[in-house]
Amino acid sequence: MKHGKKYFNALKKAPKKEVALEEAIKFVKANAGAKFDETVDVYFHLGKELTKGDTAVRGIVKLPNGSGKTVKVCVFAGGDAAVAAKEAGADFVGLADLIEKVTKEGWCDFDVAIATVEAMKEVRKCARVLGPRGLMPNPKTGTVTDDTATAVKEAKGGKVDFRMDKTGNLSVVAGKRSFTEEALVGNIKAIVAAVSAAKPQTVKGTFIKSMAISSTMGVSCPVAVASAAE
Repeated sequence: MKHGKKYFNALKKAPKKEVALEEAIKFVKANAGAKFDETVDVYFHLGKELTKGDTAVRGIVKLPNGSGKTVKVCVFAGGDAAVAAKEAGADFVGLADLIEKVTKEGWCDFDVAIATVEAMKEVRKCARVLGPRGLMPNPKTGTVTDDTATAVKEAKGGKVDFRMDKTGNLSVVAGKRSFTEEALVGNIKAIVAAVSAAKPQTVKGTFIKSMAISSTMGVSCPVAVASAAE
């Protein structure tokens, strides 16, 4: 990706050492990387040792101030569960028709996939397409449930899934640059709490090795983990 003058000017001003969360947010908000309302993301490095065995880190967090994103929700369900999902605002609802579209066309034009317990017997056929994209419904993230209405409302209201990658890194959406500083602080502290709570019992020592925040096209700012864990 090529960066413009605005990016490099911000890079010169960026803190070289970890700063308090509030200071990092002020920097990100004051140094836009683009004209549009950029998404603000939180990045964590958890360590490569977590990529071995059954220590993979994943979970969910309910952002108290919402994500600011328009979330497309796909629900694999039939009967009353399908009706409830539609009434709750799901963008796509179906079962055999959607499964065929995913498996044959590679379709995945949505941000969250939800399935009823019964539907999962068939939805497993979509694993090759949805799995690598982190879209496969999972009981651990509350996306395999018969209460489709609640799941849809939570997904659209600010519930965010997170999952560590193969190198021990993890990123989570924290909101929009247009959010107030207080709103971003609230969301990021909720994220840090959720990630910390996802620490595998077998892991000893420092869990979150480093943390940073940045906007979509902006410069990353290192954050002192302790300042976001209060």
